[in-house]
Amino acid sequence: MSLKDQITEDMKSAMRAKETARLGTIRLLLAAIKQREVDDRIVIDDAAIISTIEKMIKQRKDSISQFKKAGRDDLVAVESAEMVILQAYMPAQMSDAEIQAAVAAAVTSTGAAGPQGMGKVIGVLKGQLVGKADMGKVSGLVKAALAK
Repeated sequence: MSLKDQITEDMKSAMRAKETARLGTIRLLLAAIKQREVDDRIVIDDAAIISTIEKMIKQRKDSISQFKKAGRDDLVAVESAEMVILQAYMPAQMSDAEIQAAVAAAVTSTGAAGPQGMGKVIGVLKGQLVGKADMGKVSGLVKAALAK
């Protein structure tokens, strides 16, 4: 079963169970997927769906930080609940040790030395770690590894 089919089935079960918050979030996700399909005129695969979910999670994180600054705890709770629902569709996250091992392997395989080699290393890692690790964190680890 593809990720899109799973999301559609979850929407149906949320409708049956009358889970309005979950249903609303899943509908937002399906709308974002459909929008991307229409814009690009393609049927997107699971990897593209994961990148769409990552983008939505990042938006929620940004919103939460802004709402916290404004003292809007009610909106923080709503955004946090949506983020939890979206994270359920993400693949299992890699541990810090696994990420560091992947970074070390990528640095060795590309032969990168110094900050100018960061693009090569990130290019290799992006294909391996997309959806499985926070790329901001990976970028920091690559920078630290190349600074040595």
